[in-house]
Amino acid sequence: MTITKNKEGTRMTLALEGRLDTTTAPQLEAEVKTSLYDVTELVLDLEMLEYISSAGLRVILAAQKQMNKQNSPMVVMNANETVMEVFELTGFTDILTIQ
Repeated sequence: MTITKNKEGTRMTLALEGRLDTTTAPQLEAEVKTSLYDVTELVLDLEMLEYISSAGLRVILAAQKQMNKQNSPMVVMNANETVMEVFELTGFTDILTIQ
């Protein structure tokens, strides 16, 4: 998986490409843990994400919880049909702001 990080002021976009699974989730988790301290808006761009597993969902949920603690929004955008289906089946559509 490739993570492309773009920070404009206090707004950060993480664009994910490939597969977010047990093997690659720690990579995203490390990026989230080290990058969110001064972020007031987090955008996860999933346009190039092909697959997400429960390990990936856990990291996204942890990012959402961290942003909630900071009273800052997190937006998930450009999720394909496969990823959206996983979000719907797991109830993440009720937790996340998805555009």
